[in-house]
Amino acid sequence: MLQLAVASFMVTITVLIHLGGLSVLLELMVRRRRRPAGRNLFGQSSAIVFAAFALFALHSIEIWLYAFLYVLVHALGSFEDALYFSTATYSTVGYGDLTLPRAWRLVGAIEGANGLLLLGWSTAFFVSIVDEIRKLESAADRTQLPGEAEPAALRD
Repeated sequence: MLQLAVASFMVTITVLIHLGGLSVLLELMVRRRRRPAGRNLFGQSSAIVFAAFALFALHSIEIWLYAFLYVLVHALGSFEDALYFSTATYSTVGYGDLTLPRAWRLVGAIEGANGLLLLGWSTAFFVSIVDEIRKLESAADRTQLPGEAEPAALRD
């Protein structure tokens, strides 16, 4: 029961962190798009790169939380081992060269499922950002000739 309670707590915390991180990232992307520099090719490319790094940072935070948990409960010998195990488990690579003791292995299995879900959520978010940028480019190409003012639909 303790494993299930701890794993459920970790899933709850990481999902809330992920939701908060994606919400902040979305707000930043919306603000960036509203600025004129955010609508040109460089601005759009930098937005995609920024989003990719921000998502990577978000997943890193979540992986590190699991690593800290494994150290806290003495499930692995060192923080380096815990971080390596957590990264391999969260990303569902699962090399198997390090394993958790029986008392904590359910947490590791649930971390893998949690990571799969959060990585999928990030992938969907990232694809939607790229798609939105492509739509804006397409709309600008169709409605704006060189030297023309920006269309009203893109100014909001």
